[in-house]
Amino acid sequence: MVLSRIWSAFIIIAILVASIKYLFSDHYKAIYNDMVVGKSGDTVQIATKNINELSPDLKAALLLKPEFDENRIHYKADSAKTNVAVYRVQETDGVIGTSETAVKICLGLVGIMTLFMGFMSIAEKAGGINLLSRLIQPFFSKLFPEIPKNHPSFGHMLLNFSANLLGLDNAATPFGLKAMESLQTLNPDKEKASNSQIMFLCLHAGGLTLIPVSIIAIRASMGSQTPTDIFLPCMIATFSATMAAMIVVSLYQKINLLQPIVIAYVGGISAIIGLLVVYLLNLTKEGLDNFSMLLSNGIILLIFFAIVLGGVYKKINVFDAFIDGAKEGFWTCVKIIPYLVGMLIAISLLRTSGVFDVLIDGMKWVATVVGFDTRFVDGLPTALIKPLSGSGARGMMVDTMQTFGADSFQGRLAAVLQGSSDTTFYVIAVYFGAVGIKNTRYTVTAMLLADLVGIITSVILAYLFFA
Repeated sequence: MVLSRIWSAFIIIAILVASIKYLFSDHYKAIYNDMVVGKSGDTVQIATKNINELSPDLKAALLLKPEFDENRIHYKADSAKTNVAVYRVQETDGVIGTSETAVKICLGLVGIMTLFMGFMSIAEKAGGINLLSRLIQPFFSKLFPEIPKNHPSFGHMLLNFSANLLGLDNAATPFGLKAMESLQTLNPDKEKASNSQIMFLCLHAGGLTLIPVSIIAIRASMGSQTPTDIFLPCMIATFSATMAAMIVVSLYQKINLLQPIVIAYVGGISAIIGLLVVYLLNLTKEGLDNFSMLLSNGIILLIFFAIVLGGVYKKINVFDAFIDGAKEGFWTCVKIIPYLVGMLIAISLLRTSGVFDVLIDGMKWVATVVGFDTRFVDGLPTALIKPLSGSGARGMMVDTMQTFGADSFQGRLAAVLQGSSDTTFYVIAVYFGAVGIKNTRYTVTAMLLADLVGIITSVILAYLFFA
């Protein structure tokens, strides 16, 4: 019910904001077209100004080169450098293009899902998942008290969390969806999220990742002199968000986190991660890249090797088991299409209507009034969009780096925010959609609170490390 209300609010607010802009600004007479059939990157001319009407900095930039971008507004001077055409650049596709994109995303998952679900099927029939379940059962039984001892869902969740930690996004999604399906078999109300499903999804969305490889690569490509300097802040921020998710859900479910076994496991995991961080901090960018590629790709091949070897040892029909799992992966992708289309079109309306611009301008105004340093506000668009769209947040991070510089405070903050959490509403749509959950209970609240902790932590760390 909560998700339904949020989804409805997204659409209503977006259309209301767009209507206000249409009625009271000559710059947005094409906004309805943008929201429905517009394409990402489209430009709409909103004004023509004499170059002397512009700010001194903008005027100087246009005198150096005829075109300039600032805060997603494109300026183009004529050949005489007298008049300047001002364009608004559309950030994302309208609802028609977005619905097509949602289907393409699901179809793009088919290959990955069939691959990993196929190997997962072999592992289940060979007893590998049960082995993992027994290994993690002492800890997980405290966080998931409703799950029977040694249930295979423990193994599925462990694989998902491990894949997330190592940055194996392609593997994390199939493992996570399999975990949700496994948990759904224990769910007495098939349309209402169980406590275990909520705990799992919130921990997953915490986004605990050891090495933010893609963010480091983007920073390097944009000319950063020290692209890896956001590594430690990202690690701390994701750890904080994950711990916040665990604490918030535990409070809802009245789970005692001060039990010795919980403290021991969390402390042990934290210590291992801490040692890895210390080791990785001493590596160069090239060394970090090599370590990441070796670890991530090596782990995947090791998993495949162990699964097939176990299947052969157990004398099961390995190929038939793979095919059975692959078929299941295909149909899982088909099932999530309606949920993903619904969520992404609401997000598209929010972005094309300019709701985020209103929020950012308002936050900057408040920060100015109370006398805060406003630099952090310029990095916040990434944080605001991240719960809604991973690609959108990535684009916003790149835009921030282009505007302020990859090694600027704002650029570094945007990078840390990009790595501090997962795409909350996308995760909810995909994971709950895959098992037909309609009542998400307090999942959205818990995940957004964890996101908020990640954002606050990221801002604090940015000032500690980069101010």
